[in-house]
Amino acid sequence: MRFTMNFIIFVFVIMIPVIILSAYLTILVVRALNKYLKSHGSSAEVKAEKSAMKKSLGEAIREHRVRCNMTQEFVAESLGVSRQAVSKWENGTSDPSTSNLLALAKLFGISAEELLRSVE
Repeated sequence: MRFTMNFIIFVFVIMIPVIILSAYLTILVVRALNKYLKSHGSSAEVKAEKSAMKKSLGEAIREHRVRCNMTQEFVAESLGVSRQAVSKWENGTSDPSTSNLLALAKLFGISAEELLRSVE
């Protein structure tokens, strides 16, 4: 009888609060993970943002090329790349390499910083 009474007291005093605390901590962890996942967005949102950034760089390249009255063909020949590469830069399908970005800025008569600053 004494053992049973001690066991019941142990369960109510120690085990039940531990179980309740564990459940509460689990709920907090799940909520924190949900909040973290929502704050970092889905991969589709990240891809869309990256695409918008590429598009903006492409628009900046196109604007400077048009401002300088240059064709894609002329830019391509000046940089030693294909016309398709210049087209891909302008439509955001790909980005120019660092050396090509520097060459574009020089060709347009601006600094690379100015070219990149025009990107939104």
